[in-house]
Amino acid sequence: MRIAGLNLDIVWKNKDKNFQLIEEQFKDVEADIFLLPEMFSTGFCMDAAEVSDRNEESLEFLKKMAKEKNAVFCGSAPVEQGGHFYNRMYFVQPDSESFFYDKRHLFSFSGEDKVYSPGHKRVIVNYKGFRILLQVCYDLRFPVFARNNDDYDAVLYIANWPEKRVGAWEHLLKARAIENLSFVFGLNRIGTDGNNLFYQESSHCFFADGTEISQKNGNIISAELNMDELKNFRQHFQFLNDRDQFSIEL
Repeated sequence: MRIAGLNLDIVWKNKDKNFQLIEEQFKDVEADIFLLPEMFSTGFCMDAAEVSDRNEESLEFLKKMAKEKNAVFCGSAPVEQGGHFYNRMYFVQPDSESFFYDKRHLFSFSGEDKVYSPGHKRVIVNYKGFRILLQVCYDLRFPVFARNNDDYDAVLYIANWPEKRVGAWEHLLKARAIENLSFVFGLNRIGTDGNNLFYQESSHCFFADGTEISQKNGNIISAELNMDELKNFRQHFQFLNDRDQFSIEL
């Protein structure tokens, strides 16, 4: 399975412009899953009442792109529902069937927890023989939540993770791959946002042993995920069998 992510310099609070940029950047790219950064249509913005989708604009764009490219489109957007705002990650299939995960761990350092509501469930999607765990940015710092209970094969992390803390982002992505014996694809944005925070190019895909398997071409990062290789690795190194048995309350 091939995944292609876009290191997008998100235009602050401008959905139409971001949609246009995404279409242009992915025009000649082929993949099974196309990945976009956290809050790809607005930037990581706390002005939720101003920027949140009320008519599913971002979701409709993802559906349009998924149909045109005959592939999954995945990214998060600020959404208002039932009087609450959510940082919602969508996984949209070519037939427009969609799944979503609401970000569980809200970034209190930026006040995200004062504006958005947390999700209450872990979401794993089955697609083309892969079980895929959906995660957003700050979730990466909480390994218990991403613990592989032998129920997933790959993790997709999408982020707006600033350059000041990018070392943690890169180390933790590799750690999640190693400790969970899984593929980990982490996609970060680039450029400078409306809060004057800078984001350097720092997207990666790691195999279960921590080896980087991604390739980069301009602003596109891509990787081939081979299930047979993963099964063989897990069969040889059966570390998950020795994991602690526990459950978490959400």
